[in-house]
Amino acid sequence: MTLALLVADPFAGTLALLALVWLAAKAGGELALRLRLPAVAGELAAGLALAALHRGFPGFPDVASSPGAMVLANLGVILLMFAVGLESTVGQMLQVGLASLRVAVVGVLLPMGAGLLGAWLMLPAGTPFVVDLFIGACLCATSIGISVQVLREQGAATSDEGRVIVGAAVIDDVLGLLVLVAVSGLAVAGASGGPLPWGQLGRTLGLALVFLSVALTLGRVATPHLFRLASRLRSEQLLLPTGLAFAFLLAWAGNLAGLAPIVGAYAAGLILEPASVATLEERESHSLEALLHPLVMVLAPVFFVLMGAQVDVGSLFSPRILLFSGLLALLGTFGKYLSGFAGGGRLRASVLGWGMVPRGEVGLIFVAVGSQIQVGGRPLLAPEVQAAVVGALLLTTVAGPVGLAAVLGRRTEP
Repeated sequence: MTLALLVADPFAGTLALLALVWLAAKAGGELALRLRLPAVAGELAAGLALAALHRGFPGFPDVASSPGAMVLANLGVILLMFAVGLESTVGQMLQVGLASLRVAVVGVLLPMGAGLLGAWLMLPAGTPFVVDLFIGACLCATSIGISVQVLREQGAATSDEGRVIVGAAVIDDVLGLLVLVAVSGLAVAGASGGPLPWGQLGRTLGLALVFLSVALTLGRVATPHLFRLASRLRSEQLLLPTGLAFAFLLAWAGNLAGLAPIVGAYAAGLILEPASVATLEERESHSLEALLHPLVMVLAPVFFVLMGAQVDVGSLFSPRILLFSGLLALLGTFGKYLSGFAGGGRLRASVLGWGMVPRGEVGLIFVAVGSQIQVGGRPLLAPEVQAAVVGALLLTTVAGPVGLAAVLGRRTEP
């Protein structure tokens, strides 16, 4: 009877699926490196391949819908952002704050305008203007996780450009959230005849600003006391659990404020100054970054594989949708690339621009929202429009890390 229970354990299938994800991630990463591409591009491609196998062979595991893989993927990107935050300090980020703000603002306005242009060129006459706006909103997002992974692979995460990209992506997350709320409210109000939700927009902005302000001020004051208290405990191996608990709490708090959890995790790493954990690091003979590194290397690839697996490749085979996707990707990439020139100073514009190109999971969230909004009994984004936008997001998600790795490999600016 015990043997039967073991054989019938539903968790066993999750274990096999996770093994498949990790093997696919490593195989895709290895192939990408041999082709002189960043490993993350291969991990995204591995996810696409797994999704295609599932659609071609129904008995093949559905990676994209696995709850266990999704939990590990979310943990992976949160840990990745926490690790990136640990590599910088608030003071270092403030030094590039204005450059990050300029890049973020231009990186929202230009791609949104490019999306409006692409929608105007490709969608039939009579399409509601709010649909064009929503397509533009999807293109204004930036996926910080993908660019961060490339920066880490190239050893540029702590460079001025790396800090500007991360700072701009955090600001971009706030601006993108506001754009999403505004455009969604416009669509709902237009369908119901009601007023725009200015109050909700104001509350969203206020909560986001309050969270970031409190995290970067009071958080820096509280963390030394937290880790000093932990150092007085007699238990072993306190450094990593305490650091993870702190990161997860701020990720949760950031989500309550309306931001993506990865922004809270990044803020946790940013405000955790080296002096705060020095006592525990000395006692355990390991740095927090060294303890965190194996977890990031194991879990982050799961996130990138699942991102690739969530794309419906079959819907992209229509010539018109392919053309629409290609146009949106080209315009969106151009808009984000130009935002790099807003950095100014001695910052390499090409590095900043390519670092802002990937859309990834952020853009997919925007598409999901657009598919759920009902206008006249139909989704705001029709299935064919959804497919075209997803295709554009996929192209930018692959082009971004490839372009960023290429320009980071140059010693001088062209």
